[in-house]
Amino acid sequence: MVGSSAIRPAGYSRWFKQWKKYVGFDSWDMYNVGERSLYPGPIDNSGLFSDQETQALKEHLIDELDYVLVPTEAWNKLVSWYGCLDGQRPIVRKVVEHGMFVKHCKVEVYLLELNLCENDNMDNVVTRHFSKADTIDTIEKEMRTLFNIPSEKETRLWNKYMSNTYEQLNKPDSTVQDAGLFQGQVLVIERKNEDGTWPRQLQLSFRVSCHAFGVLCSLNHFLFLLFQCLSNASPLTEYFLNDQYEAEINRENPLGMRGEIAEAYADLVKQMWLSRSSYVAPRTFKTQVGRFAPQFSGYQQQDSQELLAFLLDGLHEDLNRVKKKPYLALRDAEGRPDEIVAKEAWTNHRLRNDSIIVDIFHGLFKSTLVCPECSKVSVTFDPFCYLTLPLPMKKDRTMEVFLVRSDPQSRPTQYRVVVPKLGTVTDLCSTLSKLCGFPPENMVVADVYNHRFHKIYRRDDGLNQIMEKDDIFVYEVQEEDSERMNLPVYFRERHSKHAGSSSSTMLFGQPLLITVPRQNLIADVLYDKILERIGPEPENGHSEEDEEDTSDLENGSKRDVAKQCSSPAKLFTFSIVNSYGTANISPLPCDGNVLKLNPHSTVAIDWDTESKKLCYDEQEAEAYEKHESMLQPQKKKATVALRECIELFTTMETLGEHDPWYCPTCKKHQQATKKFDLWSLPRILVVHLKRFSYNRCWRDKLDTVVDFPIRDLNMSEFVCDPKAGPYIYDLIAVSNHYGGMGGGHYTAYGKNKVDGKWYYFDDSSVSSATEDQIVTKAAYVLFYQRRDEEAPSKPQPSASLGGAPEAADDHMDTN
Repeated sequence: MVGSSAIRPAGYSRWFKQWKKYVGFDSWDMYNVGERSLYPGPIDNSGLFSDQETQALKEHLIDELDYVLVPTEAWNKLVSWYGCLDGQRPIVRKVVEHGMFVKHCKVEVYLLELNLCENDNMDNVVTRHFSKADTIDTIEKEMRTLFNIPSEKETRLWNKYMSNTYEQLNKPDSTVQDAGLFQGQVLVIERKNEDGTWPRQLQLSFRVSCHAFGVLCSLNHFLFLLFQCLSNASPLTEYFLNDQYEAEINRENPLGMRGEIAEAYADLVKQMWLSRSSYVAPRTFKTQVGRFAPQFSGYQQQDSQELLAFLLDGLHEDLNRVKKKPYLALRDAEGRPDEIVAKEAWTNHRLRNDSIIVDIFHGLFKSTLVCPECSKVSVTFDPFCYLTLPLPMKKDRTMEVFLVRSDPQSRPTQYRVVVPKLGTVTDLCSTLSKLCGFPPENMVVADVYNHRFHKIYRRDDGLNQIMEKDDIFVYEVQEEDSERMNLPVYFRERHSKHAGSSSSTMLFGQPLLITVPRQNLIADVLYDKILERIGPEPENGHSEEDEEDTSDLENGSKRDVAKQCSSPAKLFTFSIVNSYGTANISPLPCDGNVLKLNPHSTVAIDWDTESKKLCYDEQEAEAYEKHESMLQPQKKKATVALRECIELFTTMETLGEHDPWYCPTCKKHQQATKKFDLWSLPRILVVHLKRFSYNRCWRDKLDTVVDFPIRDLNMSEFVCDPKAGPYIYDLIAVSNHYGGMGGGHYTAYGKNKVDGKWYYFDDSSVSSATEDQIVTKAAYVLFYQRRDEEAPSKPQPSASLGGAPEAADDHMDTN
């Protein structure tokens, strides 16, 4: 099944959150159900698009944070109730099913971008977007229409790879997903000649050039890069090249892939290292991965560490020498010596798991738990396949905010402040107060979006609710109390009525927060306060004498306008509106009457075009000053040695309240202390640097430069087995990740096991590399090979756990 019911993002999640408040969607949020100030207004999807015309989605949008998925029926209901902003169309997406044996359905938010051209005019490339559920026939029909190919003309379709490699797409019923098309793929349509021949002779399917020693291909990009990294692990590669795997394939293992992953991997290894051909075909390997791991079946970016874990586990189960795994009861140390408990744990692990992957990649952790109440000590030993190391977290974050003074003659000022990463809005105000001199209690922090307040923060709101891309404004106001409140005010331009149509309004400018009385607010008083905040007309650069010559005329005009404002024909009118400023709830009197407002009210002032031109200067309204904090160079991000990451990993910590340990002595869950140690390490040590963190309110990638050694990584001091031999490692590969959460770009460095030289892999290119280029802030997964005791080592400077040259810090720094 390739197509299911269409579903559509229900507007930008800000609209959906507003709607949920309005209708009391959450049981704990029923207090203001139906409150007119919460009315969400028309659905606004504009914030989702990078291009409003083509409705191209912004990159790296995240479900529930940036958009909400709803069924078609729900979308239609919402539109019938609230409408859509003019010119907006629903964003229709399909449910696509992945996998052959384990079905996995996923909403296809991002469509695949394909580049289409004709065989005889490849410079004329047209970009179109398709669903993975679309068929090759659908694409061909679209191309025939685009290039005006008559219906009677016979055509055929080709994949184009790099400069001279083509693959015919000869299965019209095959889906985009089944055909393995990927983002940016070039498709060529070819017309049959009049004499019955074809311009393009059939070529070898999916030929991919081998350059230096690597495979250049367009299979799932980081799958290729991980293969490059693993292929440099000589013990594993030699195992496949010598056909040792054939006798050990386990086709009956229910946890394996019937040996198909192992066979596809072996085939790819042999093509790369033994074939004399300049081309290899990695498609089989990619297809097998997609069959058994649906999340990797397409060409979207996934996490390379997750794919690595799947690949090593898949190879292990396909090559597990144990045909029937015995049941083994877990046993605590119970005071026995570590050596005995560790040997028992490793023996038990081998009784169920015995493969080349275990031989090469598995090591042993020692885990120690201590109960804070009864002091019960629990020691266990557990196998691991790769080492995930935390990075020291920064305690602070830098924010850029705009301070809006209550003085209309002062322009907004942009500040850069350093605040606690897990602090509150109060911390932000206190820090800003030290720079600007205004009391923090006279500040209100707001997120401004499309000329309106997306959110006005409370003092105790966490700063983790504020994203880096948010436009944060801090308003100077009077502190709210029982007698006064801060009223949000929006600016709207009123368009003239046309025959047969009603008037419309459009938000503009910077919204205001104006302190007003809670009771007995007179309309004229509010009018004067707003007029006062608009401020004098902007300076025009004339001398004082020139200004005196023209002041009478200018002031006369403004006085005339002021007179109009005190008469029934006001410069602008008032309305109580929803928080989006898109729906009028009720008009406000402008004749001196007392206004009826509540603490949740939002007021819009509507100008006609002529009045706006007279009293509102858009250029001046958008102008701002930069505080000296913005001009100071930001501190260079600190470099962290790999040693620090290992030390952090082995540091004792207290378990969280949501992740307690059950103490067998106390017979209850306890927040025990926990400590990891390394007992034994494998021949190939895979180090995963934990750069990503994510929760409902905070997304972050740590781009700290981790300084790791290229050779002579001495892990001996971190191994707690007193009888362990030396653990000295040399780097053989690095997987890099550029970009942020939810996407990005993968590259790799690999050290050729034959010529000992370093190469850099990026998309379809391979280039030579030097050791001083390898340590960058993009390093994500490191591959180290233990030095054999019999292998002579070259004289090198003293080893450390982080001694790469500082010059490498900025290499390939594209973040």
